[in-house]
Amino acid sequence: MIIVSDKAKERILELKKEEGRTENENIRVSVKGGGCSGLMYDLGFDSNQVETDHVFEDKGVKILVDRKSLLYLAGTTLEFTDGLNGKGFQFVNPNASRTCGCGESFSI
Repeated sequence: MIIVSDKAKERILELKKEEGRTENENIRVSVKGGGCSGLMYDLGFDSNQVETDHVFEDKGVKILVDRKSLLYLAGTTLEFTDGLNGKGFQFVNPNASRTCGCGESFSI
């Protein structure tokens, strides 16, 4: 399961409206090789749900995760920060043993 913080939900809804996204477009979260720690997060809107996707819904936000990425993302919280130390979505991943300074990559 992926948890969505209240601030992340608000920002997702704002982005959906700003970008003219439809109700059929959901959030897709995946993990790809790369980044300074070996694995990196990928986050975006997607209207293409496939049979092998795992679908989660938290606070009214529907999240699509492919089977491979689910192994790395179980129990993760999607946060949004707009503070002095940076602005953007962040992943609080209990499975990560190491993360990079920018928070966009991790290792298990």
